[in-house]
Amino acid sequence: MGEPEADPDAWLPPEAEEDVQAGIPWSTERAYGGDMLRFAEWCAVVGRRPMPAAPQTVTAYLSHLKRTPREKTGLPYSPSSMGRVIASIRAAHRAEGHKPPDTMGARKVVRGYQAELSVAKDPRAMPSKASAADRTVLADALALLDRQTLAGRRDAALMLLGHALMSRGSELVPLDWPASFTEADGGGLLVRVYRKKRKKWQEVEVPLDPEPELCAVRSVRALVAEMEAALAGEDRTAFPLFQRIDRYGYLAPEMTRGGEPIGDPSGRMTEEAASDVVDRSIRRTGRPGKWTSHALRRGGVKSARDAGADIVDIGRHGGWDDRSKALIGYIDEEDSKGARNPLVKIGQAAQERAQKNRGGTSL
Repeated sequence: MGEPEADPDAWLPPEAEEDVQAGIPWSTERAYGGDMLRFAEWCAVVGRRPMPAAPQTVTAYLSHLKRTPREKTGLPYSPSSMGRVIASIRAAHRAEGHKPPDTMGARKVVRGYQAELSVAKDPRAMPSKASAADRTVLADALALLDRQTLAGRRDAALMLLGHALMSRGSELVPLDWPASFTEADGGGLLVRVYRKKRKKWQEVEVPLDPEPELCAVRSVRALVAEMEAALAGEDRTAFPLFQRIDRYGYLAPEMTRGGEPIGDPSGRMTEEAASDVVDRSIRRTGRPGKWTSHALRRGGVKSARDAGADIVDIGRHGGWDDRSKALIGYIDEEDSKGARNPLVKIGQAAQERAQKNRGGTSL
């Protein structure tokens, strides 16, 4: 039998290709592109075809990753990173019009590898999650921040607003002043946030905080006032709220690489730059942990839970679906610690019964 005829409609005009590309987050595109490049380089070395790849080629490559230390870490890939590699290879095939290879064998390699690491108690067997930058963590970090500088005001506003919105970094850095904000009753702000995972806009109310140093609203207003002063000569009243600032305090400095301009021309920070702010600010306190911009989202959940907020209210405020497994995962982790640990409650109940029994005996 001959090859099946190609579908004459299986093509996209350039503008549609651009629209599809625009729907892929930059961080995802960068990670997937790097994964596919390394796969193609390995295929060239071992004499295999990277595209369309045979299922056995993908399986062999994952086996190679399991055994080969990375230059950056000196360790092989983690199971979660290997899972992303599989997704990258499949996505690259779809993008080029090829049927993605069967990856059942490759996934078995990953599952077996995860089991090996778990038995060996290797931390790479556990998913890498951001730590929770809750109210206490932020208070310590902000105490060491110079909030009289423009960079300090920006960093404080970024952390406090991210915590208040329970936002991802990818939801935080697109915010514009004043387009993303309106006044709320009582002096607070209504913030219009695009929840990327749910592909929905949400208007989140952020009230004034009784503790001024931890107030996201006051911090945003202080940053805006400073930025308006810095931009006064440019007659600009609308701008990205979170912009890059160089070490000399200049706002939105031009960046180049090889003589070519790079970065958002408006000066808007990247999600990675926002994570750098969080990491730098919290590490200054000496706290261990993984401090990315996502730590603000987890920290907001923890702060709300510690304050006794209802799970449904937390989820709706942070833009989660009511049946979100991710949110339940956050809640489960927090509820297993401290005073909410069921074993602590069992011990408290036993102590109360013992006290009552002693009281009854004495009568």
